[in-house]
Amino acid sequence: MYPAPDALLRRWLAERLDSGLLRRLRCTSPVTSSACFTQEGRQRISFASNDYLGLSHHPVLVEALREGAAIWGVGAGSSALVGGYTEAHAALEADLAEFLGFAAARVFTSGYAANLAVITAFSHEAPTAIFADKRVHASLVDAMQLARSAGARVRRYPHGDHSVLSRWLEESQEPVKLVVTDGVFSMDGDIAPLEELSQLARTHGAWLIVDDAHGFGVLGPEGRGSFADAGMTPQPHWLWVITFGKAAGTTGAAILGTEDAMLWLDQAARTHIYTTAMPPALAHTVRIALRLVREESARRARLGALIRRWRQGMTRVPGIEVACSNEAPSRNRTNPPCLPFSRTPIQPLVLGSPEQVLAIEQNLAQNGFFVPAIRPPTVPRGRARLRLSLCADHDETMLESLLETLRRIFVRIPSLVPPRRAHDE
Repeated sequence: MYPAPDALLRRWLAERLDSGLLRRLRCTSPVTSSACFTQEGRQRISFASNDYLGLSHHPVLVEALREGAAIWGVGAGSSALVGGYTEAHAALEADLAEFLGFAAARVFTSGYAANLAVITAFSHEAPTAIFADKRVHASLVDAMQLARSAGARVRRYPHGDHSVLSRWLEESQEPVKLVVTDGVFSMDGDIAPLEELSQLARTHGAWLIVDDAHGFGVLGPEGRGSFADAGMTPQPHWLWVITFGKAAGTTGAAILGTEDAMLWLDQAARTHIYTTAMPPALAHTVRIALRLVREESARRARLGALIRRWRQGMTRVPGIEVACSNEAPSRNRTNPPCLPFSRTPIQPLVLGSPEQVLAIEQNLAQNGFFVPAIRPPTVPRGRARLRLSLCADHDETMLESLLETLRRIFVRIPSLVPPRRAHDE
């Protein structure tokens, strides 16, 4: 007799729980700031939000969503190519192209959908080779799995190792080549060397596909993103993905490129063709968010000051190696707790084992903070971390209080953290 269908599920869940890797939803109550986290009646200071500019509660955006719903209703009604593409979508795409300097844009319901689209749109038409940084976002990893099922060859070069990428591009005989990277890497906060990658892609006749979810709105003049931060202007071989659920404070995403590239997405991007379009009320709201991203530069300045203050303050926390450049932290100690270099709001405190990060997450919660523990498989084994996200809603008092709490924790960390298990090595 076969076991009950859910028997395997129970076993898998028990294994996750035993290894400290079981995820659970946290149900939160309404708040008026992304610096706050309220659960079961208790408010904590949150360092978990990607609402980097603090726009999600901006009264102008709240009113824009009400206004958009009054004009358009609350849903698109059908896919973009059937009847769900409205004047609101067209206006948003025109605004995006003008702001970022691309010829055209297409709006998607999420960054995940956009990444699935941009990677898989080529592999059904011609032999395709995909070369991606080892640390790209999970949505790009899933997209590459789909492309592989259609016959694409997928290779993952070691993080930042462009000598390997150059050699692989030189060897490739496929007529379609994609170089894929994050603009800002979501778990480490480091920024891709886009000028070098763009040159490599152009030299070898490849597309450069960049997921700039965490760069858009934060980096560069007026928040135009990673390419603007590097002093670059859009090129015809670029396909650029941005999302609205982070610095823009809303939700959804867009791909930007040439007009021909966008027309090709209309033919081949399945997550664009076969899903209900973004609600036009939301498209209306994102247009207003773009204006705020451009105009409210004081929010970016404040965020930059908080990042600098945080990194300086972490030098006072005992036992933490604070990297001062893009080079990896020194390896003169065994698995040191470290703060890798990042000048973005993503500030990962790498500790090692799931037990370590869970114990410190819980201790911080008891002291009034919510700082999420990130564990394998999201990050490699031995690289579990607390992933702090700073936002413009934070103030100096919140930051100093967190730093002092961390200092007290790390003074007594041997008594706080359970011993490591063999599977953490």
